[in-house]
Amino acid sequence: MSATGQTKRNTIAQIEAMKGTRPIVSLTAYTTPIARLLDPHCDLLLVGDSLGMVLYGMESTVGVTLEMMIAHGQGVMRGVQKACVIVDMPFGSYQESKEQAFRNAVRILKETGCDGVKLEGGEEMAETIAFLTARGVPVFGHVGLMPQQVKTAGGYRALGRSEEEAEKIRRDAKAIDEAGAFALLVEGTVEPLAREITASVSIPTIGIGASPACDGQILVSDDMLGLFSDFKPRFVKHFAELAPTVSKAVEAYAKEVKARTFPGPEHTFQVKKQ
Repeated sequence: MSATGQTKRNTIAQIEAMKGTRPIVSLTAYTTPIARLLDPHCDLLLVGDSLGMVLYGMESTVGVTLEMMIAHGQGVMRGVQKACVIVDMPFGSYQESKEQAFRNAVRILKETGCDGVKLEGGEEMAETIAFLTARGVPVFGHVGLMPQQVKTAGGYRALGRSEEEAEKIRRDAKAIDEAGAFALLVEGTVEPLAREITASVSIPTIGIGASPACDGQILVSDDMLGLFSDFKPRFVKHFAELAPTVSKAVEAYAKEVKARTFPGPEHTFQVKKQ
């Protein structure tokens, strides 16, 4: 415990050191209240650009802006005491040049107080990642299925079934590792390939739709809680079914409001007798 009574948050170095030890527990978080609930149980929280779909009803993550990521990053940081917090760099905020990536990554770090940024891409982003890490920006890499590139990748599907596809992902993972990323998210990748990559890179891998052999796992929290029901990918497990619970609670509230049984006397303020 620190002098302020708060526990010390996990550092990038501590996450790196978990390679090959116990699995790293990760979830996405977008708001202060949810971050507070997840924080005691997670090693790492990702403020994912998946918020575009989960919170804003977008068809993909492409429409997410830098300002949105910063605002939600600030919210999550207000709710954590333990977890390492990483913020996604949205589409268009880093692909133009390594200098653009650095400016926007620094803005995210300064304005949110988070521990690092995540960006998608393999060999083509290695130079940018090296540029960032050499200048003090911790980077979480992302290979395999990359949602920001779904329009050119042929949709959401598992990758690595063909040898050509698998070899590309292997090269991507190696390039990100050598560029200095502190961890690597492996998404939507066939299990044997994700297992192979985990064994071959020096940094922790965190899987989503990948392999139990990865050094950690991550899910979108709304998927895991059964709140997001537009679709359910194969790799998602509902650890709760909160959507029906919320629906029933709203139904009960509406019924009481219409019947004028809520609010009751105990929910209103009365004039005190003199």
